[in-house]
Parts: sequence; structure tokens; C-alpha cells
Amino acid sequence: MPSNPEPAPGPPIPLPGPLVDADWLAQRLGAPGLVLLDASVGPHRGLPHRIPGARPFDIDGALSDRMSPLPHTMPPADALTDELRALGLDDIDTVVVYDGEGIYSSARAWWMLRALGFDRAAVLDGGLPAWTAAGRPVDPRPPHYDGPRGDFTARPRPELLADSARVAAALADPDSAVLDARTAARFAGTAPEPRPGLRGGHMPGALNLPFGDLLLHGRMRPPEELRARFTALTGGCHKLVFSCGSGVTACVLALAAHLADYADTAVYDGSWSEWGQPSELPVVVPAIRAPGSDANERAVGA
Repeated sequence: MPSNPEPAPGPPIPLPGPLVDADWLAQRLGAPGLVLLDASVGPHRGLPHRIPGARPFDIDGALSDRMSPLPHTMPPADALTDELRALGLDDIDTVVVYDGEGIYSSARAWWMLRALGFDRAAVLDGGLPAWTAAGRPVDPRPPHYDGPRGDFTARPRPELLADSARVAAALADPDSAVLDARTAARFAGTAPEPRPGLRGGHMPGALNLPFGDLLLHGRMRPPEELRARFTALTGGCHKLVFSCGSGVTACVLALAAHLADYADTAVYDGSWSEWGQPSELPVVVPAIRAPGSDANERAVGA
């Protein structure tokens, strides 16, 4: 007798937007067509537990360009396609991404998927901490996947990623704003950079918006508050470029801007890991304070 054909896949699971909460996820966890990705980095990478069914979106490993001297840069589209297919991602799937911090590296995974032309993805608001605080179950195993390969097809949007030349042009454009997600102390150059060999300070004309200012108790602030913060800082600029230390928390700003209805946005992939290297790219650093004088800033090159 002929074998029964596999059932046709159902319609994609609709998302309410680029953010979902723990209740929304709990009601759909395990549903066919819902792919859950753990994009934790640093100390949260490879935690010995996961939201049930989570697969590893390893930004500290295979899902960054291993040939680049810079951390966390986007791999070529063909390499990313292969990795995402290995995670079982299909074109028709709906993706929810979370991380162990709250909203941190999950926004990077969301932005990477958007840059590949995949829009049916959302970030779990509050991440794993919000999930566990809601009393939801965890699986006492690290994220893993050993199922069949998917059929994901990349449709790259290169305009969502900026290089240093585009950032320099944006800094000179009165209709654009470059927002730096690092802390105020790192932006000012009064705190050391965590990566050795980088200059302190910031790009001339850049604006500081620490990514934590957009969060409240580990969750994203309401869209109207986000819009007010962007407007207060950038005025009428509608073209926004985001930077940070290595292109991760810049994506928190990108997610917030998306929620605030900004359409013309990009993430500087190299971020300060590139711009802050000794080079001719200009950097604003604190001037040395002379006795009895006020501190000023000065722009320097290499």
C-alpha cells in the first residue's frame, strides 16, 4: 500500500508585533511552525536549562563571521543560510527569540533575521527571566537541535547594516542621527573599553542613548515612551544609525526604533570594535583637565 502523504503545513503563526510576552509564547509553545531560539551570549551562553524546545542561535559562535577580526559581525548570507537550515528553520516558520539577560542579544538575532529578509520573528519581552518569573516551565538541558534541516531562503537586505563609510556620511547628514548604545561613561571616554586596544570616546556628532534606558525591569518600555525618547534626542531626524561595542546592543535600539515606528534604520555592524581601533577615523575624547580650567572635548584621529 502506498504510504500516506505528510500533511501540508498550515498557515504561518501570526505575530502581534516584534515583541511577544511570556503568556503569548506559553499558549503556543510546541505548536507546529513555531521555532524558539535561544540567542544568549557571554555568561548566559549554553545555560544548563532552556525554555522547552529552544534551539541555540549562537551569536558567540557559528552565527557570527568566524573569518572577521571583529566580534559579532554578520556572516555572509550563504553561511548564515546553512546555519539556519541546520537549526531546522523553514521559510514558513514563525520565530521567537529570547536570551538569558532579558532583552539583550535576542534583539541582535531578531535584527539578523530581518537583514536576511525574514520578518516573521519576534523577541520575547523580558527573555528567560520573565519566563521563569511567570512560573513557566524550563527544560533542564542546554539549548540544542538534532532534527531535520530546514529550507530557509535568505533574501538579504544590505541596507539594514552600515559600514564605517555610511556611518561617516550619516554623521555629516543633518537629516540623520547616529545613536550609540554604550554606557554614558564609555561614550564619554571616562570608562575603559572592555576590549583591549580600543580608543575611548565617541564619534564626532554621535548621540548617546544607553540601551538600558529603553528598558524597564528588563522589558521594553511602551512605544509612546520610546518615541518620546528618540524624538527628544534626535529632534526631527527620521534616518537613524545605531552603534554600540560590537553590534549587539545597537540592535536593542533598532528594536525600540521599530516599535516607535521608525522605518529608515540601520545597525553599524563593526560598531566601536571597528571605529575605536587606532586609525584615521575621528574620535571625540575628553581633553586633559588643566588646574583651574573646565574640561573640554577634542576630536582626534589615529
